[in-house]
Amino acid sequence: MSRIRILAENVANKIAAGEVVERPASVVKELLENALDAGARSIRIETESGGKRLIRVIDDGCGMNHDDALLAFERHATSKLRTADDLLSIATLGFRGEALPSIAAISRLLLETRDAEENEGTRIEFAGGKLLSVKPAGVPVGTSISVADIFYAVPARRKFLKSETTELGHIASLVTHYALAHPDRQFLLKTPSQEILNCAPVERLADRVYQIFGRQALDELTEIPAAEAPVRGAITEPRLEADQREATLRVSGFTSRPEVQRTNRNGVYIFVNRRLVRDRLLLHAISEAYRNIIPPGVFPVVLLFLDMPYEEVDVNVHPAKIEVRFRHPQFIHDFTRDTLRQALSVARPIPGFPATRAAAAAGVATPNGGAPSGASQGPPRAVIPTSFGDVTGVVERFELTGTPDRPISQRLQFDPSTSDFSFGAPGRAPASIDANADASGDVSAATAPGTLPRVEDIADLKPLGQVSSSFIVAVNSEGLWIIDQHVAHERVLFEQHLRARREGQLGGQRILVPLIVELNPRQLAIFEQIAEELRANGFEAELMGARSVAIQAAPAGIASGDAEKLLYEILDGIARENQAISIDSLQAKIAASTSCHAAIKINTPLDATKMEWLLGELAKTEYPMSCPHGRPVVLRYSVREIEKAFKRI
Repeated sequence: MSRIRILAENVANKIAAGEVVERPASVVKELLENALDAGARSIRIETESGGKRLIRVIDDGCGMNHDDALLAFERHATSKLRTADDLLSIATLGFRGEALPSIAAISRLLLETRDAEENEGTRIEFAGGKLLSVKPAGVPVGTSISVADIFYAVPARRKFLKSETTELGHIASLVTHYALAHPDRQFLLKTPSQEILNCAPVERLADRVYQIFGRQALDELTEIPAAEAPVRGAITEPRLEADQREATLRVSGFTSRPEVQRTNRNGVYIFVNRRLVRDRLLLHAISEAYRNIIPPGVFPVVLLFLDMPYEEVDVNVHPAKIEVRFRHPQFIHDFTRDTLRQALSVARPIPGFPATRAAAAAGVATPNGGAPSGASQGPPRAVIPTSFGDVTGVVERFELTGTPDRPISQRLQFDPSTSDFSFGAPGRAPASIDANADASGDVSAATAPGTLPRVEDIADLKPLGQVSSSFIVAVNSEGLWIIDQHVAHERVLFEQHLRARREGQLGGQRILVPLIVELNPRQLAIFEQIAEELRANGFEAELMGARSVAIQAAPAGIASGDAEKLLYEILDGIARENQAISIDSLQAKIAASTSCHAAIKINTPLDATKMEWLLGELAKTEYPMSCPHGRPVVLRYSVREIEKAFKRI
């Protein structure tokens, strides 16, 4: 007897259902996407017992005729694909043709539908994958699908479902996602006892955010002005073809202000061409945008929309269509990160001293304006980490706070006197990404209204002295400032280097005796790919032998002893990016590494003239608040905090 056999159709459908249908929310997702693909303007979702007993999705889309309605329950039957080439440019949410037969295989399903050109509709009933009846029916144009007793035919799967409240929560979250993605459609979600969501069509995304989350949530968000850029391939990828050069990526949405923090990623909504996705690349881009803005272990609220040509993204990589693959992932990552940074720059907080703020926020009066009773007493003071190589230590020891004294003009305003869903102007025209974006995604904030800090905030700093020959203490009308001299100089050198590189090729300084360094195979492959860019940044290095490189010149300001370490740092940094990096990011990474090695070190005494020069140069930079690697440059103890500490206010 042959050991290999073809599975029965009902068994194959149940296996497919195991991939497509994980829980009631999976059924809602498939039916909701089909309704949107059918052009529905109004979608009604009804559930009972968290979707375990009943799920009903009613839409006013194009509907189906009798033959199409029957054919829709055959495996891999779809109206959305014709040839294999269509897989390279999928413009619909669904396309596999597995949803309806998979759902019908594990439930009792009732379909009622009518095409606009038909005089009567069709009523089809399934139970456990078996066709029970097909009848004509008098129904309106559109489609209604009722799914009852999910997993009744697979009791073992039903045991894995959670409580009714949990399952209903997943359904509500899913409908919320798609209501946000399609503000021009009406969504209604209800149970027998309550109406969970009812969103009328609106013109703007801001209106839909208000409908779902309310005014307070809208006030906590900053709009991401729509930013567009032509798709660019990474330096390590093949050159773009002629048709690819016309492709454009557009990023828009909303992101939370730094003071809004969540304990999980449930507030992150990502859509690619209006498709709900869960993508690690984009989650990492969001994390990078917020790096050094919010503490580790907490997450922002982000509503992110990416629109690009359909051929630039592959959605056929996951059975449930929740993961995607990009043709140019590094560019997608960097552009998304930089766009978020640009939006966050209008709410960029100034690092400050937490002692008095914590007490003030709790309403606790302490003798010295410091910690409340039971904590360490004494005047507010900065905790200086012993090593700035450990960024985590820095983040844990200071807090980030916005400055309420300067209202941000770009924030959305709500005026209930104008209309039911009326908002102020969303802000200026979309700003382009700054050409001087650094390696961590920092972008210029100098031209954005309400940006913190403004150049004038630090332009008049007067140095008083140093702490441990490492930190400059300065004052101005804003309060008391402490500046890390190493990262301040690093920021100055970084922008100078990057500006000079983008204006032309940089010269290097010759090394008296060439340095011979050994590279591992991965480093060697990366070196060969970026050798031209290294040479343009002042490096002169040539291959000698199978795995050796001779460094004959290094960028200006780099000691010969640091040249080897700098080369390793650049190569290893690119290796961590999986060898896919754009030319702009590569230039920024080289500039960041070079400026770090050339900057003034800690434990270096500076006289008054040098401190004044450094503070003056820092004030001229595009983004003076953080170094190219994301560490804070300054800490400010405002006059108001000082007055609070001394109980004057």
